[in-house]
Amino acid sequence: MSSHHIVREKQEPALIIANGEACNDEMLGQLLEWSPFVVVLDHAIYRVLDRGIKVDAWLGDFDHGHDFDAIRERQHPLEIVPTPDQDKTDLEKAIEFLIGRGFPAANIVWATGRRADHAITNITNLVRYKTQIRLVMYDNNSKIFPLAGTFEKWYTAGTPLSLIPVGAVNGIVTSGLKYNLTDETLTLGHRSGNSNEAATDGLVRIMAREGDLLIMECWD
Repeated sequence: MSSHHIVREKQEPALIIANGEACNDEMLGQLLEWSPFVVVLDHAIYRVLDRGIKVDAWLGDFDHGHDFDAIRERQHPLEIVPTPDQDKTDLEKAIEFLIGRGFPAANIVWATGRRADHAITNITNLVRYKTQIRLVMYDNNSKIFPLAGTFEKWYTAGTPLSLIPVGAVNGIVTSGLKYNLTDETLTLGHRSGNSNEAATDGLVRIMAREGDLLIMECWD
């Protein structure tokens, strides 16, 4: 797959490649073309090598045997970053690594599918970093990102949008949706804003007074 080094570092989002279900090649290729810095997580390195993807950093707890010299030879130059903290997921470590390097934004792929516990944790943990870095998670059917401040975007009529609370989210106000919310509360496991959609061609606006909200653009 083609190299990604065509834009200036830290002017475009970095890319994190996790180890869940792979997205389609077209989506991955587009993200790589606009990512000046690519991070791969632990055992996903072998899937990356098989696809001929060039990466910049490899993070993991490395608790299983790896031939580091052989991998470095195929990915030179490659920064290998041991991250042994067992209290954090590999994705959390990668996000914090990029925050520490001063990246303002990152896209994430291969973080859903396969094991449900990993997928749920990866998705819901996005809200933890909403004030530190702009994060967007992609898979073949979704674009997922946390609400930070007020969200505004132009959509075509019928574009599916879901509002998923992480915990309780209070004071949600929306406009431009088919089913708008006016100072309402969504609570994970009790009431969510699943399968809403843009009412017309135009601007959708979403804000919340308190809590952590995920916005999902979804397609079948």
